[in-house]
Amino acid sequence: MDAIGTIAAAPQHMQALELANRVRLARATLKRRVGTGDLTAAEVIVTCPWEAESMPIMDLLMSQRRWGRTRCRKFLTSIRMSETKTVGSLTDRQRRTLAALLSARGRTDDAAARAQLGLGYFAHA
Repeated sequence: MDAIGTIAAAPQHMQALELANRVRLARATLKRRVGTGDLTAAEVIVTCPWEAESMPIMDLLMSQRRWGRTRCRKFLTSIRMSETKTVGSLTDRQRRTLAALLSARGRTDDAAARAQLGLGYFAHA
């Protein structure tokens, strides 16, 4: 047998750990930008950056100012969406609807926003 062989760059578990750390740091930066208002949650939902693909919608919504667990839960329940649904798994229609509701939420109350946007069963409070 020959002693010369190929040396792997790093074991698989170390590569996975490195990727997890990179995603965690990128998400922290993203949440910080949403929290300070540099970026809106609606923009993140529409653009779906790589760091947000596997992020639950609840985590993204909670990174906004004055959005706690209860407010997020009520909002997601009102549009019949799971708290654990990831940003990357949203369809284009869900993405547009969710972004429109989040954008309209700051301007008017929920029922009026849904009615104004004409969002079918989302118009029910």
